[in-house]
Amino acid sequence: MIVFIDEYRDRFCVEFICATLKKERGGGFLSSRGYRDAKRRPASKRAIRDGELVELVRQIYAENYRVYGVRKMLHALKRQGVNIGPEQTRRIMALARVKG
Repeated sequence: MIVFIDEYRDRFCVEFICATLKKERGGGFLSSRGYRDAKRRPASKRAIRDGELVELVRQIYAENYRVYGVRKMLHALKRQGVNIGPEQTRRIMALARVKG
C-alpha cells in the first residue's frame, strides 16, 4: 500500500487516500501517521537481503537461457553459497519477475 500511496499522493493528499481506503476496506488500514512512520523507517535486513538476491537471481536466470525454475534456481543459489530455502527462492523469483 505504501507504493500505491506514493503513486497517487500528488493527485490526492495522504490523509484523503488513507481515510478512503480505511472506509472502503472496513478499517484496519494504515493511517497517514503510520504511512509517514513507515517512510522514515530504515529498510529491514530482509528487504536489504531480498534486494541483493533479486539481482543475483536475475543474473543466474539470464546466464542460464531464462529457463530455470524454482528447483534449479534453488540449487544454483546454493552453489553460489547462498543459504536459502525453496519458498524463499519462489518469493525472490516473484520479486525479480522471472519464471522457469
